[in-house]
Amino acid sequence: MTHARIGKKIPPNFSLDVDFEIPPGVTALYGPPAAGKTLILETLAGFAQPDSGRILLDDVILFDAAARVHVPAPRRACGYVAQGDSLFPHMTLRTNLLFAAHASPRLERTRRVAEELEKFHLSSAANSRPREIPPAHRLAGAVARALLASPRMLLLDQRAVDEPLLRLTREAFSGPILLVTSDLDLCCAAAQKLILVEAGRIVQKGAPREVVDRPESVDAARLLGIPNIFECTIAALDPGRNSSRLEFDGTSLAGPYIPGHFRGAHVSIAVRPDELRVHPGEGERKPNCVPAALLHTSHRARAVRLEFSGGIYADIAPEEFERQKDNKSWQVEFPPQALKIL
Repeated sequence: MTHARIGKKIPPNFSLDVDFEIPPGVTALYGPPAAGKTLILETLAGFAQPDSGRILLDDVILFDAAARVHVPAPRRACGYVAQGDSLFPHMTLRTNLLFAAHASPRLERTRRVAEELEKFHLSSAANSRPREIPPAHRLAGAVARALLASPRMLLLDQRAVDEPLLRLTREAFSGPILLVTSDLDLCCAAAQKLILVEAGRIVQKGAPREVVDRPESVDAARLLGIPNIFECTIAALDPGRNSSRLEFDGTSLAGPYIPGHFRGAHVSIAVRPDELRVHPGEGERKPNCVPAALLHTSHRARAVRLEFSGGIYADIAPEEFERQKDNKSWQVEFPPQALKIL
């Protein structure tokens, strides 16, 4: 088992307090800047010592505050790729990799380096110095060098890691990989576990798709970039029909059944902008619609974001916006299946 329970205070006002398991495969740490993600990697690697907690790697104790155990970084068998370029600038890519494999016999070392260069498609850049090769190749070279040291866990503090590089890394390394990233799409595409971190705390963790589709709290929804978060009152509950009625901004919305709650209770709902629908405001109000005034429009790569009164945001296709842009008034529809109860 690979498990970390870490407590560390950094004056004047930051405190890290996390507890999580690291399974085989890719575990992604996702959160805003200064959330503590890099500090988590540094404590696992042994570059920073926690104040409390315990760290296990394959059931081997790397740190135990109560037992006063702190294994030094060189003996932890953790490969670490930092945010900045970590290759030695005065060496070629090949000699960088040879340096990492120095513990192997000479012929074995040469063979292993040649294999890593081939695996990561770096053979053509092998005799170039880091500044002479593209950033993507430098990053791949840094990962290859970390793996040549035969780590039991790989730590990637790299926002530039992409899906192809992670795929190559998984093919070359079967142990746990902990990745710090700001790319939520990459988390869903390549990670087996997603951990949301904010202000030194874990907000939510689980399979990426489950976390993204079912945020458990207002903090989790905000971290996932959902701007539509509203407080509602439960007006009715119908377990037989698996439905509820929510009072929101003077409007009654049909929603999913909310187990464990009672009529009159207050809950928050989150709705992704691309799951809302917009209609002309003229005529009879449609079911599950809220009348709203259009305040601002902004064009995105694949959608137009509409900002309405009441803090409502909707993303619609450009062609749909062209069809409705001259509306005198608007209704915003909240489909019941789109409402996420927090």
